[in-house]
Amino acid sequence: MEIQINEEVLDGRNVEVSEVNHKKQVAFSFDVTSETYHDVTSLLYKNDFDVSIPEKSLSFSATILEYATSTTNLYEKGNTSEFYLKLREK
Repeated sequence: MEIQINEEVLDGRNVEVSEVNHKKQVAFSFDVTSETYHDVTSLLYKNDFDVSIPEKSLSFSATILEYATSTTNLYEKGNTSEFYLKLREK
């Protein structure tokens, strides 16, 4: 499922949308390659996002609630890691 964060488009898997204390949340996994690692992590370090999920007609401003990665060795060419991200509405 396409998830737009700021101007980046991610291919989200296992997308879960919920609402907690009247604030939207979205949790999903996506792959990051050694070639896209720098761009993705630079985006995530901003921790200030405009989130859009066109398929669900959903958009909101968010920050990171949870973040995890299956490996941190993306400096070696050809490696791929699964990132998990949970964003919460501001």
